[in-house]
Amino acid sequence: MTLLFTLVVVQALLGAFDNLWHHEITERLPARRSAAPELALHSAREFLYGLFFLALAWYEWRGAWAIALAALMLVEIGITLADFVVEDGSRRLPRLERILHTVLAINAGAILAVLAPVLAGWAALDAGIQRVDHGTLSQVLTVFAAGVFAWSLRNAIAVLQLRRPPRWIREPFAAPVAPSGRTVLISGATGFIGRHLVRRLHARGDTVLVLSRDPDHALEQFGPQVRILQDLRALDSAVRVDAIVNLAGERILGLPWTAARRRRLLGSRLDVTTALVALCERLDKPPRVFISASAIGYYGVRGSESLDENAAPQPVFQSQLCQQWESAASGASACGVRVVVLRLGLVLGRDGGALPALAQPVRLGLGAILGSGRQWMSWIHLEDALRLVLFVIDRSAVRGALNAVAPTAVTHAAFQRQLARTLRRPLWLRAPAAPLRAVLGEMAQLLLDGQRVVPARLAAHGFVFRQPTLEGALRDLLVRKPLRDASPAAAVYFNGDCPVCNAEIGHYARRCAAAALPVTFVDSMQEPQALLAHGLRGEHLEGRLFIRLADGRLHSGIPAMIELWNRTPGYRPLARVVSLPGVRPVAEILYDHLVAPALLRLGRWRRSRRAAHDAAVAGSRDI
Repeated sequence: MTLLFTLVVVQALLGAFDNLWHHEITERLPARRSAAPELALHSAREFLYGLFFLALAWYEWRGAWAIALAALMLVEIGITLADFVVEDGSRRLPRLERILHTVLAINAGAILAVLAPVLAGWAALDAGIQRVDHGTLSQVLTVFAAGVFAWSLRNAIAVLQLRRPPRWIREPFAAPVAPSGRTVLISGATGFIGRHLVRRLHARGDTVLVLSRDPDHALEQFGPQVRILQDLRALDSAVRVDAIVNLAGERILGLPWTAARRRRLLGSRLDVTTALVALCERLDKPPRVFISASAIGYYGVRGSESLDENAAPQPVFQSQLCQQWESAASGASACGVRVVVLRLGLVLGRDGGALPALAQPVRLGLGAILGSGRQWMSWIHLEDALRLVLFVIDRSAVRGALNAVAPTAVTHAAFQRQLARTLRRPLWLRAPAAPLRAVLGEMAQLLLDGQRVVPARLAAHGFVFRQPTLEGALRDLLVRKPLRDASPAAAVYFNGDCPVCNAEIGHYARRCAAAALPVTFVDSMQEPQALLAHGLRGEHLEGRLFIRLADGRLHSGIPAMIELWNRTPGYRPLARVVSLPGVRPVAEILYDHLVAPALLRLGRWRRSRRAAHDAAVAGSRDI
């Protein structure tokens, strides 16, 4: 059994590396909509591996049970073969991943060769399950089993997320107020800041072009509301582009800054920036403004020194990275383009950036102060960052470098304490600096050495922050706002072909009418163009409930149900319960994967039956 367990341990370690390095870090499969079939196979295979590890760790499977264990392995082999086919059809595997898969297949063959005589011996015994204990090996396999079960669950959740309707349908775009005549090209649009900026620009009437290496992901995010470009050469030189916003760049905080990673960090910024500058040179009419992201890392490690836009950079990697990035962007000025560089601080938002990762340990009571805690943190609320981009596009006098940070920088210790107060959690842990510097190397500067940055030029240009203080920003982002009585005026769009939907919506309509509430109910199948301004056509409306509020916002699915319940007399307690943080995600999964598809099929079945009946009636009349 020692040889068998050794091979199994090797298989587990290689599989863990493949999952972590290829599936999660480099290929980012859980974020790819096209990877859903592959992840479903991975989830099933990992679940079977967890059963296999536990089966070998603590039991002997005798008689018919040995045959059952063999059948489990055969099912796993079938899933693996199917995975090979799906992988080759959905993506191009990196060279290392192909080699690793070959090694895993060879090792799996060795496991089967060693396991076969063991199973044959067990099969010859009387049927039963005999508990055994292989000491440390049993414990190691149990740990591996827990790990693959967790990974199986993680992949299953990812599959559920990927198989939901696209984000632009679940979270509809606001209808533009009026066409502005402007066209804005954005790189890095599917990132944290970019996806919010696209919606903000679209809402004010701008035409948005999105440059993305992953057009499928961009389509899932934005749908028909933008034009997606995979290559800038697809743009004709006669196309009008009024502004370029360059947000592309790999996250700097992550894997250690090895020489290879430094090249990737530089390349992810410089390659796109250089291509955008080349586009400025090629267009018949160059853009009016080129806005490029940078970071306050430009200033290097400066202690408590107050830094405005005139402060000098330093010869450290984070500073050199920003210097080269800004230098590449400045090339657009040779075409007569106004160039603005935004030296962004820590951007705080609910659904991305650093704040969710910083807040989660604090929520769990495990928040810590890193190092001395005296390092400065310069931050900006996402709302102000978005407003700043629009401010720069619209103000022709703004050019050069801008410190995109709030006017009140804080120390790391003060930030963590305010975060703990906002979340009502204790803050009692400290993480010494030395181990972090030893493990992370120069990258530890991002956590242990900050910059005290002031937005001097923004103040001079008259930009007004909506969230100037950390306390207000964190309360706005992290404190759950209870449902309040909103404007009752709303329009509800439902699938009138679905008898269940008709009955339920009819019930709500009668309650609202009895209370004289200004809530209208629209059969989307009778008015399939009703939400065309939001990019939604009839085929989108028949699969979900939508509600448009008095302020023009549009919600779909469970958020739409919550808004409807909040306006319907007698249903406000249900709205409050379903909107709870632990309930709402489950409700959304059930709605997206079970309720909405079932009601959609029911509506289509009823429509087909009605069409068949009408055809039969018409035929009888002809006779």
